[in-house]
Amino acid sequence: MFDIGFLELLFIGVVGLLVLGPERLPKAARTLGLWIGKIKRSVSGMQREISAQLEAEELRQKLNEQQQKLDESVRQVKRGVESIAEDDSPGDSARGTFRAGDGDAARQEAAPRESAPPEQRLDDALARARLDQGADEGPEPSVADKDASSR
Repeated sequence: MFDIGFLELLFIGVVGLLVLGPERLPKAARTLGLWIGKIKRSVSGMQREISAQLEAEELRQKLNEQQQKLDESVRQVKRGVESIAEDDSPGDSARGTFRAGDGDAARQEAAPRESAPPEQRLDDALARARLDQGADEGPEPSVADKDASSR
């Protein structure tokens, strides 16, 4: 901060001795040292506080960026699920059906699991869509198959 050498300190000491005298100089030097210490502590405290505020702001920005990325991912998944749901509309007779001989295992596997996590339900919906594409070529579904697929 200040570039004070030995010669400058000696000069300040001599001037202080002449101005204050030998009796008050030690007390004045002690008081000056205490004040300088307080100033240094307060400056370092402010620096710590400023750096903590900067770090907190950086963390907030990173958190906001991550939240935006997460929101965008959720929107994309939602759009994908909605498009799959639109493809599985009740007016489409070939959708949501199974080929003859698929059995209960295929129905359970393709049926949505309400208690499953969203990723699993999305995977199930994609698997159901793939099965439905293959079912377009099969025979006309029965009423029982339509009821099972609508659940």
